[in-house]
Amino acid sequence: MTRRFPNVRSIAVLLVLFSPGILALTAEEKVARLSTDLTPVGAERAGNGSDIPEWKGGLAKDDSEPAGTFHKDPFASDIPFLRISAANIVEHKNRLSAGQIAMLQRFPDMYFDVYPTHRSASYPDYVYDAIKVNAERAQLMKYGAGVTGATMSSPFPIPENGLEALWNHTLRFRGQTLNYTAVASAVASNGLRSDTLRLYEYYVRYSEKGLEPEELDNKIFFLKRKTLAPAKLSGAITLVHETLDQVRSPRKSWIYVPGQRRLRRTPDLAYDTSDSNTNSIRTIDQVDMFNGAPDYYDWSLLGKQEMYIPYNSYKVHQNTLKIDDILHTNHLNSALLRYEAHRVWVVEANLRVGFSHRYAKRRYYLDEDSWSIIYAEEYDATGTLLQVTESHTINYYDQQLIFPTLEVTYDFTSGQYYVEGLDNERPKTLDFSFKLTEEDFSTNAVRREAKR
Repeated sequence: MTRRFPNVRSIAVLLVLFSPGILALTAEEKVARLSTDLTPVGAERAGNGSDIPEWKGGLAKDDSEPAGTFHKDPFASDIPFLRISAANIVEHKNRLSAGQIAMLQRFPDMYFDVYPTHRSASYPDYVYDAIKVNAERAQLMKYGAGVTGATMSSPFPIPENGLEALWNHTLRFRGQTLNYTAVASAVASNGLRSDTLRLYEYYVRYSEKGLEPEELDNKIFFLKRKTLAPAKLSGAITLVHETLDQVRSPRKSWIYVPGQRRLRRTPDLAYDTSDSNTNSIRTIDQVDMFNGAPDYYDWSLLGKQEMYIPYNSYKVHQNTLKIDDILHTNHLNSALLRYEAHRVWVVEANLRVGFSHRYAKRRYYLDEDSWSIIYAEEYDATGTLLQVTESHTINYYDQQLIFPTLEVTYDFTSGQYYVEGLDNERPKTLDFSFKLTEEDFSTNAVRREAKR
């Protein structure tokens, strides 16, 4: 059963949330639960008896449209039954995070329209099969620096600690190849925007079918991010080789700067290094909500709760929209966003003694049906909330996988916000069928591309 919290802000004192019976499950018992009371990814199969329904398989695969086509909203006829704003926070605070409450209080014109809940998350059968195998053999490396014995998707469908839950997000299934072009925008407190158009390409080695853990060669994925506009930045390329053992063998990264005409290693592309072209709003390890080595923090799994979270965000995932329609002064256009009641895992990270980072405490809310971090909150050493990040996800049902269509970070100190994933004015959205190989992400391949 879901363990409900009276209020997210009192969550830190509720640490003993798992019975010894659950912690003592054998690998075989864990696998058995993935076909009985739990879904194949480890979520509670049953609903809550009111507004969270039973999981019945999620959205079926539909690849009838060409790859990269913007997805039709399967829930377009739904009507919101609740609007949460600054005026009625108190009535709904048990289903809101501290960050959500802070946003509504800070922006009086912001609101959350709550729609009927659809447990739409689904994955291919081979992903479910891989998760069962992972449940039997996956183990954390020393200090939680990585994972052994896992491939394809989340390694710990029944997590026993915060690091296992975090790695479920880091290694969740995202397909094998991915290509898309999108705008990222830093929006100042007066509404002025700084837009950057980029081409993104991924090759996820971890998701190769038939690959055994020992064949991964310590690689999760390869990423190439190329700037297309504005003109003064055009041609810049970031290349990343993401590793599985994040501490003993950190990620390898390179940057190509057109004016310098060379590809150079960047050993500092990690932790709280500022992400480029974000006006220093976002750090590198905030990309994809959290990424990279977890060794700077102590991680606690605080349990589960029911929350209103962004979900099935097809309304904002349309190429009929202009970016101006989406980005308003101070925050995203509330009318284009959809929230639903779902269960989330709550994980808290506290900076370890002797380590330095911009954020002293971080709290993450992971969708139980996909292991995607949906909300992230960042705090300083005094406990002051500095930032809130939302991930607006959809089921890319042509592939059956969950991926954000938008990520937005609100910075309370500067009054700015940063959005990534604005592909609305592009002819195509994310294309998971785009042909890429590992060789496309070699340094030689990037050098050749840079010279063209």
